[in-house]
Amino acid sequence: HRKSMSPALPLTMFFSSRLKYAQPNTQQGRTDVNSVTNWNVPLVWEGTFDPVVIDEIYREMDPRIAVVVFAVGKYTRFLKGFLETGEKFFFIGFRVTYYIFTDNEKEVPKIEMGTGRNITILSVPPASRWQDVVLGRMKWATVSIEQRIRNEADYLFMMDIDSIFYNRFGAESLSRLSAVLHRAYYKNTPRDSFPYERRPLSKAYIPAGEGDYYYTAAVWGGYLEEMYKLVKYCYEQSQEDAKNNIEAVWQEESHLNRYLLYNKPTKVLSAEYLWSDYDKVPADIKVVRISQLVKNYAEVRPNGGN
Repeated sequence: HRKSMSPALPLTMFFSSRLKYAQPNTQQGRTDVNSVTNWNVPLVWEGTFDPVVIDEIYREMDPRIAVVVFAVGKYTRFLKGFLETGEKFFFIGFRVTYYIFTDNEKEVPKIEMGTGRNITILSVPPASRWQDVVLGRMKWATVSIEQRIRNEADYLFMMDIDSIFYNRFGAESLSRLSAVLHRAYYKNTPRDSFPYERRPLSKAYIPAGEGDYYYTAAVWGGYLEEMYKLVKYCYEQSQEDAKNNIEAVWQEESHLNRYLLYNKPTKVLSAEYLWSDYDKVPADIKVVRISQLVKNYAEVRPNGGN
């Protein structure tokens, strides 16, 4: 049976008394990285959670997980790798629906899906600029959540399709609102060197001297309604910028970072949760869970990557 999801994590975390697991330890753990933010929420790394325990807690709740991806133009070529590896590593044992937004339904590959796991295809128009694809994600995701997804999911992740899973990506990532540290800025980058939007005319503006972390917009997730608020915010703020003839420096990623500065995430995921095949893996990244693929941007993007 399925326990109803509440708008907040239940105070009692249901757990099977039959499950055996390693005793937690207050004296040992990761010492090379910080595992809590200064607003006292988890900063998740390999070695900071027990996957057996966390999966059991959430399986009792039996949440429906939605994954929203956009495969427009030549990006349909990345669907096979994303879906096949997702079926090996992404929330295995949970109910998952991949919502694929595409302008070419025929290019969506037939993938063998696990029990309780599905693909839903949603049509979107083609785009002439990659920036329009990025900004269009917020529009079409907002509309689709309103019309369909909110009736079919409890949690929602926005993900970039040009990625593949390499290792477990599971229930440890769930919270009201979970954001992922950008791999390029998570170590010792001063906040004034983050690529925030610095032009006051933009709705994504973050002034110098402010900022917590720099978050990627290639993976983010949370409760369905919290994600709806954030996706809609990014869409509406982009529309406001367009009225003023300005486009945020990193499109929805800039608006995402502005939102999360003043609406703190309830869980921060380390760069394990979105690495890049371009980059060498440092010692503090013990596990790469999902990684962006090497590609020729000039060839796959509609306006040559410019």
